[in-house]
Amino acid sequence: MTPTAGPHLEATFFLDHDSAPVRDFTQHVIAGASSPRERASLLFAAVRDRVWYDPYSVARDREHYRASYVLETGRAYCVPKAVLLTAALRAAGIPARLGFADVRNHLQTDTLRAVMGGTDLFVYHGYCSVHLDGRWLKATPAFDVELCERFDVPPVDFDGQSDALMHAFTSDGTRHMEYVRDHGSFDDLPLDRILTALDLTYGRMAPGVGVADDAFIAPADAREATEHAPVDPSGSSD
Repeated sequence: MTPTAGPHLEATFFLDHDSAPVRDFTQHVIAGASSPRERASLLFAAVRDRVWYDPYSVARDREHYRASYVLETGRAYCVPKAVLLTAALRAAGIPARLGFADVRNHLQTDTLRAVMGGTDLFVYHGYCSVHLDGRWLKATPAFDVELCERFDVPPVDFDGQSDALMHAFTSDGTRHMEYVRDHGSFDDLPLDRILTALDLTYGRMAPGVGVADDAFIAPADAREATEHAPVDPSGSSD
């Protein structure tokens, strides 16, 4: 079934693709792309690599979850990154919505585990659900290429033909990501539901405290580097 234009293409407070930053970002990334599949693949790679994955950036301020804000800061955790990709896809005329799942990250750092109360369960991990060629596909742009290199995990690639979810294993066969529960898809960000789930699971976290040497921390020049990163849907540096 082809989705209607309304709920899957419209702009919202969070999916603010009617803002100049999101429009400009989208137009720059997809320039020259000849098909919706190619546009989706380019946008996925751009969001994945131009916004550093930062699990310590969890915030309660609604403004921090707007696509335009994510572009401005250049760092976010999985939920705002999924918001940005969904907004950019809609700006490109591609129906998209948000999806969420509980996942276990078996490569979680000790520091992050402590902040999360000793668990490796990430509730309401955010991904994007995109409609291409008559099908809904799942794509998670969370981990950028540089972070994947740190953990020896292949970057997630999206070709517009199949789901692009977190890898179950690292390059050497170590267990990485385990999908535990899928919460389904949403036309807009259910922020209150997500924050409630975070509070119930972890209590009131204090992200960013004493994590200067954690593997998830971005290099000092990450913002400048991601702003000018080339768009390569394959994630290859060749």
